[in-house]
Amino acid sequence: MINWQHWHNEPHLVGGLVVLAWLYAIATGPLRARLAPRGTPFPRGAAVAFYGALTLFYLAVGSPLDQLGERFLFSAHMVQHLILTHLVAILFLKGLPGWLVDAPRLHPWLAGPLRLLVHPVIAALIYTLTLGIWHVPALYDLALQDRWVHIGEHLSFFASALLMWWPVFSPSKRFAPLAPAAQMLYLIAVTIVGTPLFAFLAFSSEVLYPTYEYAPRIIPGFSAAQDQLLGAAIMKLGTMAVTFLVLIRCFYVWYSTSEKKQP
Repeated sequence: MINWQHWHNEPHLVGGLVVLAWLYAIATGPLRARLAPRGTPFPRGAAVAFYGALTLFYLAVGSPLDQLGERFLFSAHMVQHLILTHLVAILFLKGLPGWLVDAPRLHPWLAGPLRLLVHPVIAALIYTLTLGIWHVPALYDLALQDRWVHIGEHLSFFASALLMWWPVFSPSKRFAPLAPAAQMLYLIAVTIVGTPLFAFLAFSSEVLYPTYEYAPRIIPGFSAAQDQLLGAAIMKLGTMAVTFLVLIRCFYVWYSTSEKKQP
């Protein structure tokens, strides 16, 4: 059965998060005078968002939720993925000051590929394909059985989510976000493109992943098929909920901008 007191403290997880936190503190603290325009204050709001993203990342993959989703419940795994691809990714981007992102001088051979990766069509395609490929039963179950493959799965989810959210939450002037109206169309398109994966999980006539099919039922009467349907609903409804909130934000920015332009 699940051990609710089991928290991951592996060096690659805790150490990686500590290094990111340290690098951020150095860049926004002692190095701010070199990287940011003169007189730029410490970005308190951005720092809260960034460290919040690191905290949520650890809670998603380091708390007992990881064990619950890895061994027992598909729906718990979907909650984990939703946290990584939506909450953590958005907070991470909101935590990056624009001057920090634009500070490095990029050579043209590097700027070109980066610009291509954050292009809305390419970013959405990479994100959708990443989710779809990892949910192929054989590959998904392999990730559940092999720790390092599982780590690779989570990192690829997070990285592709950063690309997907970039056209909306980009802090950069060099790789700027879309206009608010275009952001709304983009988010609706991403939601529609992700529907086939939801349908694949929700309307399958069989349990797709053996790990969950033969796992001990920690909730009496809650079958693996019901768990799979709930996981699909969490994926779709959770995504729609976050998207709806972001759409409200986009509309508000769009309306405010239009009002300021009125004579």
